[in-house]
Amino acid sequence: MNDFGLKPKNADLSKIGLGNLGDIYWNLEPAELVEHTIENGQGMLADSGALAVDTGEFTGRSPKDKFCVRDKTTSGTVWWGDINIPMEPDTFERLRQRMAAYMKGREAYVHDAYACADTAFRLKLRLVAELPWEALFANNMFLRPSKDELGAFEPEWHILCAPGFTADCAIDGTRQHNFAAVDFTRKMILIGGTAYTGEIKKGIFSVLNYILPQDRNVLSMHCSANIGKAGDTAVFFGLSGTGKTTLSADPQRQLIGDDEHGWSENGVFNFEGGCYAKVIDLSKEKEPDIWEAVKFGALLENVTFYEGSSKVDFSDGSKTENTRVSYPLEHIANHAVPSTGGHPKNIFFLTCDAYGVLPPISRLDAGQAMYWFLSGYTAKVAGTEAGITEPKTVFSACFGAPFLPLHPTKYADMLGERMKKHNVHVWLVNTGWSGGAYGTGERMKLKYTRTMITAALHGELDQVAYRQHPVFGVNMPVSCPNVPAEILDPRNTWKDKQAYDAQADKLAAAFRANFNKYRDNASAEIVAAEPGNQVKA
Repeated sequence: MNDFGLKPKNADLSKIGLGNLGDIYWNLEPAELVEHTIENGQGMLADSGALAVDTGEFTGRSPKDKFCVRDKTTSGTVWWGDINIPMEPDTFERLRQRMAAYMKGREAYVHDAYACADTAFRLKLRLVAELPWEALFANNMFLRPSKDELGAFEPEWHILCAPGFTADCAIDGTRQHNFAAVDFTRKMILIGGTAYTGEIKKGIFSVLNYILPQDRNVLSMHCSANIGKAGDTAVFFGLSGTGKTTLSADPQRQLIGDDEHGWSENGVFNFEGGCYAKVIDLSKEKEPDIWEAVKFGALLENVTFYEGSSKVDFSDGSKTENTRVSYPLEHIANHAVPSTGGHPKNIFFLTCDAYGVLPPISRLDAGQAMYWFLSGYTAKVAGTEAGITEPKTVFSACFGAPFLPLHPTKYADMLGERMKKHNVHVWLVNTGWSGGAYGTGERMKLKYTRTMITAALHGELDQVAYRQHPVFGVNMPVSCPNVPAEILDPRNTWKDKQAYDAQADKLAAAFRANFNKYRDNASAEIVAAEPGNQVKA
């Protein structure tokens, strides 16, 4: 075994059962990791300078294969079920030993990093990876210690990532050959059978979602955030594909972060040191900040190239619609340093409503905000799956249910308390369809969405009249500067008004059915915000 790179003085992987590795590459620079990837035949440079790799069989997370060790630490606190699937401690230990045996004699790439930009809540983590570009991903996505800090680095959490190791269901207690398992007592995450890097970042996000709300009185949030020239912070909640990354990358505002944040008594802070953006249909015209970030040091996943070239065809979703790029925050010219902000003045709930029912922007009261937060609604279109043309309704509590170790009401209660304490304006923004459902209507123009959000941020929507949606009860502005008034009420954009009413009632029924799981624990204020409880005009 030989050690290369910047190895901390107190480094000892034998403490986690990895004392028999081959060559170990410690904290290599991005250029070195790119070089190793290309030399290993695992990737190539795009014409922009970004490294492009394929993640193989898995091009997204696998929620059904995500496990949490159930022991004295977690048995009474974790929200057990389909989201957090229990694994026994001895099963985890057996899996760890088998992974260690697989890694014996193999080269490994170790990357030390921080999570949480607010130093009061900083988490030290160490990734031990089988592939060099997994270390590059960690370099991009987590906070990067200085060389002096690396010299004395002692991690609190370890992540062992070995895509080449496949589980044996009969021996390892997994559903299939891939898995991601977290042990809160041992402070370790095991990832195997999948090279999709999102499992790494979401593993740490899940850890923070468990630790911070319980132990540190910090609300952990699946959101993006930015800050204006006047120091006003804005937060954007939304599921994948709703526009969190796109809409928070605003040239007039500094980016705090695009995906994972905490809200403490001091304000908002980023968990990460980078962005993980979707790049399907990426263009310089629509998303200039992200476009410019796709350069050397960035990591592209599962993209294709124009034939005979190294030019990426961002329109090609033949491998997956979930094509991605990771890059450090420094690749965004207008990012906040440090990546922190004050208490938010505005919160935006982003939804891509493929049914064409919801208004493009509406204002929520406190009860509605809590209801929509617990619901976490969007609608996805399976655009590449043969024979599927109808939208699919998705409800994900707190806009991030797959990453919540605790019961959703814990996060919802914390959000409600903070919203009321700091008098936050909450907006529902539909980035989906208007004038009809998917296949009939049209996608909301990005320029209009940006304009409406800007008007809300600048207080311009505080000066206009509102009317209540007859089914969902949200307050719709009757006008907005530089936006056609006729699109602000979605019913007006449908030719067949009766068809709109039927679609709205159908979606409202889906909301009510989903909310049954929370109804018994919900306050009267929240229940009153339920769709269908409004008096129709």
